[in-house]
Amino acid sequence: MVTLLLDSTQLEVVLSPTERALSFRKSNIVVPREHIERVQLTDDAWTWIRGVPNPGINLPVALGAGTWKSAGGNDFVIIRGRKPSVVIDLSGHEEFERLVLTTKHGVALLKALRLDVASEPENVADIVS
Repeated sequence: MVTLLLDSTQLEVVLSPTERALSFRKSNIVVPREHIERVQLTDDAWTWIRGVPNPGINLPVALGAGTWKSAGGNDFVIIRGRKPSVVIDLSGHEEFERLVLTTKHGVALLKALRLDVASEPENVADIVS
């Protein structure tokens, strides 16, 4: 599962080496906080996928990773099974319109986004505890 780091200016999606390889990415995803339009929790992230993986991997209901291209824009996806996930809609981000991520820290992310946080990146689970 991805690690979500948040500070006063940005959200960073930290990918493990395996997630980087599966999603064909060399770097983490950084989203300025002002580009986060909406955050939603879901138990079935597969219903939120739109488009086709390019580049990416799609093993239905098992693993989805990478960039999904569609008429609505590019989405970044890291989904494992049917586990709790978060859907982050973005506005004005240069690379993605939406992030769909399997994480057990979705509720913590929602709470942390409402708080004033430090200027140094912290794991969202640590911010709300």
